[in-house]
Amino acid sequence: MGQVLHHSRFCPDPALPILQSGRGQQGAVKPDSDSTHSAVVQEAEQHASTSAGRDAVSPAVRNVKMCPPGKGKARRNDKDRERGKEGECRCEQQGQNQSLQRNLGKKQQTLESSCAISSYRYSIQEDSLLHLASVLDTISLRTVISNALSTVIPKVESIYTYLLDVRSSKLLCDNPPHEMSKEGRLREAVVTRQRIKCNGLHKTDIQESRMSHLVAPLPNDKHIMILPIMDTDKGAVIGVILVYSGSLNDVDDPCLRILERHISAACKRVHSLHEPLTWSNLKIEHSAATQNEMDFDEQDQKILQLCGELYDLEATSLQLKIVQYLQRETDSMCCCMLVAAEGDDHLFCQVVGEKVLNEDILFPEEHKKLNSILGFKVVSMLCVPVMCRATDQLVAVGCAFNKKAGRHYLAMDEQIIRHCFRFTGTVLTSTMSVQKEQKLKIECQALLQVAKNLFTHLDNVTVLLQEIIQEARNLTNAESCSVFLLEHNKKELVAKVFDGGFVTDESAEFRMPADQGIAGHVATTGEILNIKDAYAHPLFYRGVDDSTGFRTRNILCFPIIDENGEIVGVAELCNKINGPWFTKFDEDLALAFSIYCGISIVHSLLYKKVNEAQYRSHLANEMMMYHMKVTNEEVMRQLQHGIKPLSKISPDFADFSYTPRSVALEDTTMAIISMAEDLGFIEEFKIELNTLARFCMMVRRGYRDTPYHNWMHAFSVTHFCYLLCKNLPLNGYLYDLELLALFIACMCHDLDHRGTNNSFQVASKSVLAALYSSEGSVMERHHFAQAIAIVNSEGCNIFETFSRKDYTTILDLIREIILATDMAHHIKIFPEIQRLVKDYNKNNIKHRNLLLFLMMTTCDLNDQTKGWVTTIRTAELIYKEFFSQGDLEKAMGNRPIEMMDRDKAYVPDLQINFMKHICIPTYDLLKDIFPKAELPYQQVKSNHDEWVRVAPQFTFTGLPNSGNLDFLIKPEIADSPAAAPASSGAPASPAAPTTPTSPTIPTSPVATTVPTSLTSSTVGADVAPKA
Repeated sequence: MGQVLHHSRFCPDPALPILQSGRGQQGAVKPDSDSTHSAVVQEAEQHASTSAGRDAVSPAVRNVKMCPPGKGKARRNDKDRERGKEGECRCEQQGQNQSLQRNLGKKQQTLESSCAISSYRYSIQEDSLLHLASVLDTISLRTVISNALSTVIPKVESIYTYLLDVRSSKLLCDNPPHEMSKEGRLREAVVTRQRIKCNGLHKTDIQESRMSHLVAPLPNDKHIMILPIMDTDKGAVIGVILVYSGSLNDVDDPCLRILERHISAACKRVHSLHEPLTWSNLKIEHSAATQNEMDFDEQDQKILQLCGELYDLEATSLQLKIVQYLQRETDSMCCCMLVAAEGDDHLFCQVVGEKVLNEDILFPEEHKKLNSILGFKVVSMLCVPVMCRATDQLVAVGCAFNKKAGRHYLAMDEQIIRHCFRFTGTVLTSTMSVQKEQKLKIECQALLQVAKNLFTHLDNVTVLLQEIIQEARNLTNAESCSVFLLEHNKKELVAKVFDGGFVTDESAEFRMPADQGIAGHVATTGEILNIKDAYAHPLFYRGVDDSTGFRTRNILCFPIIDENGEIVGVAELCNKINGPWFTKFDEDLALAFSIYCGISIVHSLLYKKVNEAQYRSHLANEMMMYHMKVTNEEVMRQLQHGIKPLSKISPDFADFSYTPRSVALEDTTMAIISMAEDLGFIEEFKIELNTLARFCMMVRRGYRDTPYHNWMHAFSVTHFCYLLCKNLPLNGYLYDLELLALFIACMCHDLDHRGTNNSFQVASKSVLAALYSSEGSVMERHHFAQAIAIVNSEGCNIFETFSRKDYTTILDLIREIILATDMAHHIKIFPEIQRLVKDYNKNNIKHRNLLLFLMMTTCDLNDQTKGWVTTIRTAELIYKEFFSQGDLEKAMGNRPIEMMDRDKAYVPDLQINFMKHICIPTYDLLKDIFPKAELPYQQVKSNHDEWVRVAPQFTFTGLPNSGNLDFLIKPEIADSPAAAPASSGAPASPAAPTTPTSPTIPTSPVATTVPTSLTSSTVGADVAPKA
């Protein structure tokens, strides 16, 4: 129960004793002896509680346990004295009949222990009686009754106390809340007004499921005892106590009877204090008319009137009403209320007498301010704690100062304050909670506005820091603010922005070591510092104040932390404007604000870096496009003679047997334009001739001078696409827009190839891997990006006449077709493509896309469909590129795969497996769909057989020292012009193809059977350059 503080002289801080005493604890207090009695007494009590121990204690000794000092004897009435004398005689007679001489030493020890138990238990019982005599409210009464009964009755399991509610004439229990049954053993105790013992209750007695353990039968060592509490003056039952415990002995029963009388007296006293109404006998036929005749006393009417006035008031107005009521009813010169701060050990005062304070007074730190506000000398005061019934926590402290007419405060004044808060405490608690929620709502809205303001200034760090300073001052009501950014590399805190503005000259920046001063301490530890007296803090430097005249009273310094928990800066707030110092609420607000600051600062710095990187990228792209740029003169020179007929390039240009690498490098651009014109793309899609020429020349310049993946490879792939369009009946399978997309994709499918595969890009953590590795197919995505860059270049948009729908469609097709050149993708979709042979449907977009992907792969591998010499030249170029990548991997400390390692690669086996598992199934499937594609399929098989034939001639790994494979060419072929070697960039004589296409293949030996489909088990998923 909360302690009430009476003072005849003014205490410097009326709330301090209450705080020191546990902030107003309620409930029964255990006697001090409970924690200090000796181990001997404990052991003796345990011995006496057993049946053997009780038998060992003589009746005389038991009588000693019931014979307390003179104080207890004086309270007995005449019957008690007679009963005590009779008990003594009986004890003496029984003691004489026993053989006390037997085991004298043992009995003497038992007697001493029992006497100790008697003194200890009497001390407990005496404290319980004192608590019963001092209890003043119903809630505490129930607790004190339970504690008192537990000191007398052995092995108590549970106690349920039913007290009479006069207004409803019902016997009610509060734990669990329910009404006593109107029949059964409990009702029998009320009617007979006698104590009842039984081995359990009937089901009709049980009103709550939590009491189901009391139903008969009970264990042998347990029983139920029902104690009716009587008002002897009225002859009525005012309460019933239900006890579930062990059995009573002869010594416990007299103690219980004495305790029952004290409980009855306590119940009558509490009722007279709090419910000054007439108590009547509990009658089943009690009428409602009797209840309606009851009236409220004057004090209750005043309280009800006050409660009506408290409706829908904000916190300070509600406190003002309550304080005015207390001041009037206690006849005091002034009253106030100290409200407990949630989550803090402080009390704060908002209302004193008739005044609503502009600034809260914080207790106990600012208790001296109360003197000046009161305006008179305090000679007497009364402080009463207000407890929350739900949580048993201190809510507030009601204070009254200087009883009028020089009188002292009485118990009645205390009762008036308690009576007031009993009805208004709930309203006060809920109003304070609502006020807190409203405050939090306002602060959350402020934080959201802060986030909005901060994230709109990410493009300029300086403006962002100014915004942070302004928002921090507004949120915490601070006089000034400084923000320091932490430079980890220099281990310094730097400030460019101040309250008055910012500095543009780096020499005017303020820099300080990151481990000095208050800001340095916060930057180092990451802990917030709330300094109430700046000059008293050892880390504060007064020199700045002395030189500027500014006085720093208090400081709130907090770290600015990003989303990764890293400290990026420190903010320092000075001088709380509307309070003595920064509060705990300000600390929480600052920490929440710091997260927004940290994220915004990091993103602003990142935004700056991204912008700089973007500018550098644009600059580099401009430089690249400048060197790739095609002038108008070059376009005019290319088209000065018009479009050259393909028949003039070669009469066999449209045959599968024709080798496109025989075309001179300078004629390849015109050959591309001629193929587009021959296929009808220029006329059908209204492509501007100058735009097409510039586009083709830009694409040609977009290829690097790698051994294999260069412009001649792209030209060869585009030529095979032309052959497919000319020699196969594609009109029944694909639309013209899709064929144009395939044609352009063949030109651009290896743009800016670096001579290394996707795995190398990822392993080397290249820029391309950083851009595209999360999506897969790193190089293929880069090829498409370069193609789009060329299309977007000035004068190169060959799709500018397209509708928006067709423009989007063709770009999507080009992207998907280029991505399909990743051999891992080809292997994955190959089983789906096989099903096209039986159920191809031109109206099915998925079927058309799968067919486009198959055709793209056949174009990419077209060098294997040419003659044996072309196959040899292809192997030379592709393995030069492979081994170059392998050397780079070795330099990085990695181990290249076998086909990339010049010291381990056995070319014949690699080529045989590649053609067997990749090329032959691919062209066989094309033949099944289009029978006219028989010739390329047969040529691939012939080249495979040649590799099998020449394999025994290889007695080494890698390539010969000469770097060519001329020794594999038959003499009659070697003497022909077609066998002359050619460079990767320019073709040799018309009959000698120079740039073959060779993909990566497994390193396993030649299989005995040819699989009918491609699987990831036959070819590695990461195939090196597409050949």
